[in-house]
Amino acid sequence: MVEGQKSSDKGKGPDIGDGPREDNGPEASQPNSTILDNIRSSLRRKDDTSRFVGLTMLRAFLDSSSELRSDPDILLSLWEAISPKFLDRLIKSKNVQGQGDKSTYPTLDLGVLVIHRFTLLLPEQAKRSDGLVGRIPTLVDAVLRSSEETTQRIVQTLLELVTFHEGSAALISVSDLSPLVEVAPSQRLVLSIFDRAWLNCMAAGHGKTPLTGSIDQTIQGLVSAFKGTDGVTFLQFLGDFLRKSQPEALPPHPRWIQSVVQLVRNLLTSRPNPAARNAYTLVSASLLEVYPADASRLLFTTDVKDDKPFAYLLITLILTDIRATIPRLLSLLNDPSYPDTAKQIGSAFDIVTHFVGYLVRSIDALVNEDTENEDMSIMLPAEFLLKIRTNITETMSLTIEFLRDRWDASVAGAMGLHPDARPGAAEHWKGYLPISWESTRDVVDNDPLILAAIRALALWLREDDNKQLRKESAGLTDLFLDLYESSSSSSSSSSDSNNNDNSITADRLDFRSAVLVALEGVMVEEKGIHAFIKNEGWKILSKDLFSILQAVSTATASASASASAADHLRRDSEAVRGREIVRVLLAFVESEEHGTEEDWMGVITAVAAWSPPDDASLPLVVQEFLAAVLQLATALLANAHDGVRKRYAYSTSAIVGIATQLQEGLDGEEGREAGDGGALRESLDDVFATLGSLD
Repeated sequence: MVEGQKSSDKGKGPDIGDGPREDNGPEASQPNSTILDNIRSSLRRKDDTSRFVGLTMLRAFLDSSSELRSDPDILLSLWEAISPKFLDRLIKSKNVQGQGDKSTYPTLDLGVLVIHRFTLLLPEQAKRSDGLVGRIPTLVDAVLRSSEETTQRIVQTLLELVTFHEGSAALISVSDLSPLVEVAPSQRLVLSIFDRAWLNCMAAGHGKTPLTGSIDQTIQGLVSAFKGTDGVTFLQFLGDFLRKSQPEALPPHPRWIQSVVQLVRNLLTSRPNPAARNAYTLVSASLLEVYPADASRLLFTTDVKDDKPFAYLLITLILTDIRATIPRLLSLLNDPSYPDTAKQIGSAFDIVTHFVGYLVRSIDALVNEDTENEDMSIMLPAEFLLKIRTNITETMSLTIEFLRDRWDASVAGAMGLHPDARPGAAEHWKGYLPISWESTRDVVDNDPLILAAIRALALWLREDDNKQLRKESAGLTDLFLDLYESSSSSSSSSSDSNNNDNSITADRLDFRSAVLVALEGVMVEEKGIHAFIKNEGWKILSKDLFSILQAVSTATASASASASAADHLRRDSEAVRGREIVRVLLAFVESEEHGTEEDWMGVITAVAAWSPPDDASLPLVVQEFLAAVLQLATALLANAHDGVRKRYAYSTSAIVGIATQLQEGLDGEEGREAGDGGALRESLDDVFATLGSLD
C-alpha cells in the first residue's frame, strides 16, 4: 500500500527510506493517516525485521512531515509503539558495514537517530519517562563504537535528558562512564552533561555516596583524558562546576587535586593566552574555596631550588591581571563581556585573599615555632616576599580607586553625599538613560566582584601595617558602612519572611564580615576614625549588635532537641559576627579621648536588659560573644564622666549580675564540656576588675 501511494505522486515522491512528501492539502490527510497506521503496525509486531522496517519508515516520516511532527499526540502514539528493548538491541548490535576505519554500525546509527529525534520532539513529561531515560546506559556504552555524527547525536541526547532529575539520576547510576570521559576532549558538550547532571542531583538531594563517587571517579578520568592537551577547556569546566556545587556532595580529599594543580602550573609557565589565564584563575580560586587546606598547600608552597618559585609567579600574574583590568571595568559595566570579566577578576581577588591568609598563618607558625604546621612551607625568600608585598599594595591602591569610582557612579553620585540626596539604582531610573559607567544589570551591592575586592582589600589592610594605604581606604568608609547597612536590611527582610532566619537570602550577597575586617584596618588611623563618626558608624554597627543579642537570646531560649543543626549553626555564626562588631567598636571607644558620648550608652541599656537562660546551656561561642559585649559596656562606663556613670548605676549592677551568671555557668558542668574557656575567663575577669575600679 505504501508503494502504491508513492507511485501516485508522478515519480516525484520519496521512496520508503526518505519518507512521505510533506503536503498540507486536505487530500493528504488520509494518506498520512494510512502511513502512520502502517508505521505503528510494523513497530508493534513481534519480529525484529518488521520493527526495523517500521523504524526506517518512522525515520523518514520524522524527517519530512513537519506538521505532524509538531503534534504531541501523534508523536506519543508513535513513541509508545516502539519497543525499548528492541532499541537497546539495535544500539548494542555488532552488525558492521565496511572495513577498518570505514566501518559503520547501521543499526546503531538508526537506533540513536530515532532516540535523538524523539528526545527533541516529545513533551517534557515523556522525556522524564523510563522509555527515554532508561536508554541512557545503552547510549553511554555505545559512544566508542559510534561514528562522529552518531556520537554527536548521543551527546546531544544525553545533554537534553539530564536536564531533568530522572535523567541526571540515571546517568549517575551508570557504573562505567569512561566512554563519555574518553570522548570529552573532542566532544566539549560531554563536560556540560556532567556539570548539569551533578548539579541537578545536588539540587534534588540525590544520595551523597553514589554522587560523590561518580564525581570523584569521573574527574579523575577527565584529568587523564585531557593529558596531552593544554587543559584549558577542562579547567574552565572544573572551575565553574566547583563554584556552583554544594561542598558536602564533593569528595573530601580527592587525589585529582594534585593533577589539576599540575595543569595550572603547566599553563602558567607556557606564556598563557587570555583563555588560559581565565581558566587557571577560575579553577585555582574554586579549589581554594572548596579545598582550602589541600589547594593552598599545593598552590602556595615553594621549592628552594626554583629560581622563581611557582607561588611567586602565580600571585604576580594574578596581580598583573587585576591591575591591567580594573581601570577599564567601569566602561564594561553594560557590555555583554562584563560578567565573564568580573568572574575572572573576582576569582583573582579570591586567590589573593587566600594567599594573604595562608602567608599570615605561615608566619604565625614560624613565630610560634610550630614545626608540625605544614603552612611553614610557604616561606618564600625575603626578596620575593618584598616584591609580592609591593605588588599587592599597588594593586590594592588601584582597587580603592575602582571601588570609589564604581560606588560613586552607581549609588552615591559624589563622595560623602547624604543618602537622602542620592539617586536610586540605575535600573529604577525613569525618563532618561544612565550613562555608560552606571550598570543597569549588576547592582553594586550585589556584585560578586565588589565583594571579592573588598574581602581582599580588608584582609590586607588588617594584616599589613601600611599607613598610607589605610589612609586611602578611610575614604571608602561611607561605602563600607552603606554596604553593611544594605546587607543588614536584606537580612532583616529575610528574617521577617522566613521565621526569624537572619541569613541573607540566596540571591543577595553579605558584605558584613568583609566590612568589619576592613574597618579594623581603617580605624587604626585617625582619618578612619573621623570617617567612621561622620558616616554614623556607631549607629549602624550597634544596631546590628542589638539585633544579634536579641536573636541569640531568642534562639537560646527556644533551643530544644527539635532544633536543627542549621538553627544552631546560624546562631553560632551570628555570635561570631557579634564578636567582630565588638572588636571594631571597642577599638573605637578606646581611641576616643573626650569620653563616652551619651548616644553610645544605648549599649549599656541593651546589655543590662538581657537575661541569660537559667540552665546555663549557652555554647562557648555564644558565651564568648556575650563576654565581649560585657567588655564593650565596661569600656563605655570606664570612659564616661562620673555624672553619666551615676545615671547608669542600676544598669551597671545588672551587667555585674550577668557576668557573674556567665562565670558560674563556665565553672559548671556545661562549661567544662564546651572547653576550658581560658580566653572567656580572662574576659570576665577583666570585666570584674574594670567595674570594681569604678566604685
